[in-house]
Amino acid sequence: MQKIGHWVGESVRKQIDDHVKIPQVDIPQGHWLELPRRGRTWVTDVPGPAGAPAIVLLHAVGCTGMLTWFPVVHELAKRFRVVVFDQRWHGRGIISENFSVHDCADDVAAVITELELDHPIVAGYSMGSVIAQRVWRQHPDVVGGLILAATTDRFRTNGRETLFHSGMEIAMGGLRTLSKSRTVRWATRSTAEALDIGPTDTGTWALNEWRSTTPWAMAQAVAALGRHHSTPWLSRIDVPTAVVIPSHDHVIPAERQRKLAGLIPGATVHEADCGHAGCVLQADKFVPVFVEAATVTAARMRAQEVLDA
Repeated sequence: MQKIGHWVGESVRKQIDDHVKIPQVDIPQGHWLELPRRGRTWVTDVPGPAGAPAIVLLHAVGCTGMLTWFPVVHELAKRFRVVVFDQRWHGRGIISENFSVHDCADDVAAVITELELDHPIVAGYSMGSVIAQRVWRQHPDVVGGLILAATTDRFRTNGRETLFHSGMEIAMGGLRTLSKSRTVRWATRSTAEALDIGPTDTGTWALNEWRSTTPWAMAQAVAALGRHHSTPWLSRIDVPTAVVIPSHDHVIPAERQRKLAGLIPGATVHEADCGHAGCVLQADKFVPVFVEAATVTAARMRAQEVLDA
């Protein structure tokens, strides 16, 4: 597992060293947020214009909240109050006995309640989009709208995926205690480093953020994601929803994402000319499309409020 983490870290470093377009932006300051009876997590809360609607951004697997979303935060903040936080077992997120997508969804609802957000848009990327689906499923009363980016309704769609996720589930079940202890140790070290050492540029900061999640945590998250299956209830989603599709996605094929969008009543589809990592590595193509999706979803929410008044 450490070898995998080292290989991925060096891959990210090489991309940065090879001058892949990591957007150079000011990273907003975060703070600890205590969630009653759950734990604490690291939250970045950018206020936006007075009275602006809120959007909660949920990150991809193996990332932190800001590492997935930093290219789009300032653009969104022109129209929205933007809330980003680290999911459990990631970055400075909650460390629990197990990693569960259900628990992650409950965490989102707790953040919404603690920050007193009024029916925000809940938006997720990859793993975050799976959690966003579960937020609506488990807490429909707190969700105003959904944006699902680089998403899927399930992962075990063929023999290869089934074999991979079944193997991960068995292996990680047996290694859960070890994974937790390694994650706690890693999180303690990386949190101290993150709070003590400021980045010299966005690339350095991004690499530090990537290193703040242990490969053991990533593996547990992947095993949990393999159990996701929302197909039976997607047609019952009753809030304005946008599906943002990276059209060159080789992790979750674009056609699968289009089929998911077709299952959600009234979902709008917004395609970005990028791959699965386009939220950061092709931000110039992803950000305008995502902002469009957020703007459209907010407008649909306002229209629904007028109809319901």
